[in-house]
Amino acid sequence: MTPLELLAAALVVVGTFFGFVATVGLIRLPDLYSRLHAASKSDTLGSVLSLAGIAVVLGVSTESLKLVFLLVFLFLTSPTAAHAIARAAKEQGIEPVGEGDAEEGEP
Repeated sequence: MTPLELLAAALVVVGTFFGFVATVGLIRLPDLYSRLHAASKSDTLGSVLSLAGIAVVLGVSTESLKLVFLLVFLFLTSPTAAHAIARAAKEQGIEPVGEGDAEEGEP
């Protein structure tokens, strides 16, 4: 394997790891706000790293340029969507789980 292929593989593996972390966060965290944080941060980073790995494999081409535009789009829309969801939840009266609010046995 060439160094470029190793870099691409590393980016995809690390991106997949962050996607897995986002999934675990969605399952294990106690409330909407915590889950939203895990999903928006980890999932965005995982997607961006994976797409960057694919762009490295493709080299300089129109497909790579499209991936770069997609990366920029993800960086702009994911935090905006997370903010909009959190604001809507707050307006609906959904409060975050406090330190002692979690049920016994929940994380």
